[in-house]
Amino acid sequence: SAAFSPDGQHVVTASLDMTTKLWNVVAGKCLHTLQGHEGKVTSAAFSPDCKKVVTASSDRTAKLWDAASGECLHKLEGHGYSVFSAAFSP
Repeated sequence: SAAFSPDGQHVVTASLDMTTKLWNVVAGKCLHTLQGHEGKVTSAAFSPDCKKVVTASSDRTAKLWDAASGECLHKLEGHGYSVFSAAFSP
C-alpha cells in the first residue's frame, strides 16, 4: 500500500517487512521508518491535516503515528485476525 499526503508533499508506504516509511516526495528521501508492528503492514494513510498516519497490520492491530516525529501515539488492538485496511474520514 502507498498513499500521498493530502498536500502532495509526502508519501507513506506499507511493507511486508513489518515497517512503514514516510517519504519526502521532492527530495526522494525517507524521513521516518515506523517500526513496531509484529506482522506485515497491509495499509497506511495520512490524516486530512497531514499530521498523523494510520497503519493496519497482519499482527491484528492498527496504529496511529505522529507524522512529524514518527512516534507511535496509539496501538489499537482487539481484532481476532489481520487488519487489512485503515483510513481517516475527511
